Amino acid sequence: MLFYNWIGQLGEIMKQLKYLGLEKNTIVIFTSDNGPVLNDGYQDEAVAKLNGHTPAGPMRGGKYSALEGGTRIPFIISWPGKIKPQVSDALVSQMDMLASFSVFLKQPIPAGDATDSENLIDAFLGRSDKGRSVYIEQGGALAIVRDGWKYITPNNGAPYNNLVEIETGNSTEPQLYNLNNDIGEKHNLAAQYPEKVKDLKALLALMVQGK
Repeated sequence: MLFYNWIGQLGEIMKQLKYLGLEKNTIVIFTSDNGPVLNDGYQDEAVAKLNGHTPAGPMRGGKYSALEGGTRIPFIISWPGKIKPQVSDALVSQMDMLASFSVFLKQPIPAGDATDSENLIDAFLGRSDKGRSVYIEQGGALAIVRDGWKYITPNNGAPYNNLVEIETGNSTEPQLYNLNNDIGEKHNLAAQYPEKVKDLKALLALMVQGK
C-alpha cells in the first residue's frame, strides 16, 4: 500500500529542528502544489477514508481545475519569534518565493530568470497584508484574478472530469466571480458586469503575450 503521511513527516522535521536547536533560526514553509484530488490512481484509501471531510472546503473544483479548489492551497510559514501568528488575505504564489527570498537573502536572481516572480517578502513575513494585484491561473481554461475579481475564459472542454471526479470550471460562456464575497464561485456575474469581463479579458491577453 502506498500512503504518504505528510503531517507526520512534517512533525518529524519539526522535532529534529528542535533537537538541533534550530527551530527559532529556521523558516519552515508548508504548502501544496495544487488543490485536492482523491481518486488520482494512488492506492492510499483516500476515498474510503474521506468520512465526510471536504478537502476543498467551500470551494468548487480541485486538482486539474480552473476553479479556486484547484489553485487556492494551504500556505503556512513558520518562524518562531519573527513571524507573528496570524491569518493573511494577501494573494501570493509559490513562484513569488524566488524574488522574495532573493531580496531577503541578498542573493540576486540571474537576469532573465523568474520574470513572473514578485517580491512579496513583507507579506510572507506578516509585515504587510498586501500581495499580488494580478494573478493568472491555469487548469485547462485560463483564468485571471485582479483585486478579488476572477475571469475564466470560455472553452469547449468538459465541465466535469469523470476520471478524477472533479469539476473543471470549463464552460462555453465567460465566467466572472467576485471572490471577495463568493469564494465558492457560485454566482457567475459575467452578464451583470460586461465591462469588467472586457477589462479582465484584455488584461489576460496582454499578460499572455508578455506585455
